[in-house]
Amino acid sequence: MPNAARTWSIRIVVVAALAAAGYLVWQSMGSNGLPPGLASSNGRIEAVSIDISSKVAGRIETVLVDEGDQVSAGQLLVQMDTATLRAQHREAQAELKRARIAIDTATQLVKQRTSEKTAAEAVVAQREAERNAASKRLDRTKRLTERGTTSIQELDDDQAAFEGARAALAAAKAQVAASEAAISQAKSQIVAAEAAVEAIDAQIERIDTEIADSALRSPRVGRVQYRVAQPGEVVSAGATVLNMVDLTDVYMNFFLPTADAGRLHVGSEARLVFDAAPQYVVPAAISYVADVAQFTPKTVETEDERLKLMFRVKARIAPELLRQYLDLVKTGVPGVVYVKVGPDAAWPDELQVKLPE
Repeated sequence: MPNAARTWSIRIVVVAALAAAGYLVWQSMGSNGLPPGLASSNGRIEAVSIDISSKVAGRIETVLVDEGDQVSAGQLLVQMDTATLRAQHREAQAELKRARIAIDTATQLVKQRTSEKTAAEAVVAQREAERNAASKRLDRTKRLTERGTTSIQELDDDQAAFEGARAALAAAKAQVAASEAAISQAKSQIVAAEAAVEAIDAQIERIDTEIADSALRSPRVGRVQYRVAQPGEVVSAGATVLNMVDLTDVYMNFFLPTADAGRLHVGSEARLVFDAAPQYVVPAAISYVADVAQFTPKTVETEDERLKLMFRVKARIAPELLRQYLDLVKTGVPGVVYVKVGPDAAWPDELQVKLPE
């Protein structure tokens, strides 16, 4: 065999050997260059978005933060104008004083009516005694008249005295009933005044709540994304004034095919590598796997078509880790996510956790 032909034969054998070796490595690493049990996808960092809205309609007095500012939980972000609410608060306080005075007045009236009833009951007792005495006198006069020892005129006088005493007793009892009615009316005035106090207390509590709600505070640690309204603008109830993101609830949304998504479960390990900082590897965990495919052909009849289905997955970074790097957290940053889809999979050296120092 000529030397040239022999040389080409050797080259072909070497290339075939290298190709076979490469194919074996490719098979062992997987079609995406990862070890068996790992999968990857592209994604973008996102965070929970929060609208800071005005609960009550009014004018914005001041906005205390700018876009990009990092804020802490409970920090005052926006102050609404509360002049009208404070005037309503003073008015309600004055009404409350009036209602409390009405309670005192009605209470004193009850005492007065009770005293009048006591006096009326004493009069009733006196009138009963007078009636009883007149009745006894009339009985004696009747017996004496029957014997002829007294005059008819005296009998008539005693009869009139008895009727007068009985009428006086009835009038005294009527006065007692009138006193009882007056007491009931006075007590109803107390109830009405107490109800007015409760209503005004509730009104003041509502105004206090509206004044407190006029101070818009950050519900969580986060960063201001943008300002929607400016100082001096009048906004309606529920209108958004600021938008912020929660820097302790950061995640990456991505998509995996059926074969990989079907082997994932919530809590599976993940690694994030960002395009802006490829030297770092951030640990994460799977917090969500969609139970419905996001990309579904019109008909799914074959196995190949089922493999084309893509499921949305969410990898969440631990809040404890995020709190250590709040200044470095950025949303919208693209990157690659790697996930364990096999229970025995091991992270290669290049995907071991590497965080900023």
